[in-house]
Amino acid sequence: RKKCLLCNNVLMIVAASIMGCSKISQSFEMILIGRFMCGVSLCVPLHHQYVGEISPRKLRGFANSTSSFFWTLGKAIGQISGQRELLGSQALWPLLMASCGLPALVQLVTLPFFPESPPYLLMQKGDQEGCKKAIRQLWGEGQHQAEIDDIMKEKATMKNTKILSVLELVREPAFRWQLYMIVTLTATIQLCGINAV
Repeated sequence: RKKCLLCNNVLMIVAASIMGCSKISQSFEMILIGRFMCGVSLCVPLHHQYVGEISPRKLRGFANSTSSFFWTLGKAIGQISGQRELLGSQALWPLLMASCGLPALVQLVTLPFFPESPPYLLMQKGDQEGCKKAIRQLWGEGQHQAEIDDIMKEKATMKNTKILSVLELVREPAFRWQLYMIVTLTATIQLCGINAV
């Protein structure tokens, strides 16, 4: 999880650099390439997954809602910064385009000091000691055996579950309507008013 987030941040910094240099290069194509790279990045689902896994159970819902809050806050800051009086002027718009790299840079610098997610360490790596160490680092000293037992139960449940590839998921008739719903919701998210919020 952590490595994936770090790679994703590198992608965002590269995208921001490409967009920031588009005016100097006199190439609008660089903006299109940078925006495409930003769209390809997996920031939102990775954030949800990592934050959900490193949070104690009682704070998990609150921690997962931070993603939506900061996503909306970022859009609002972008709209405000884009005003002509701030970064929306003809001279400063490349800085506005490159500003998406700033949060990625902050996360790229700070994330190495955070541990890997405990469920990932225990379920995928089988590293029980690493899991306990990560839990102590994240949640402090104390009795965390109940959380470790929950992760072990989840691991046992997943052992009996078949993981489908993307092609198998698309071909599986039992998931067809759920897939249609997810694709429709994702495709129409821009029409839901989140930008106005």
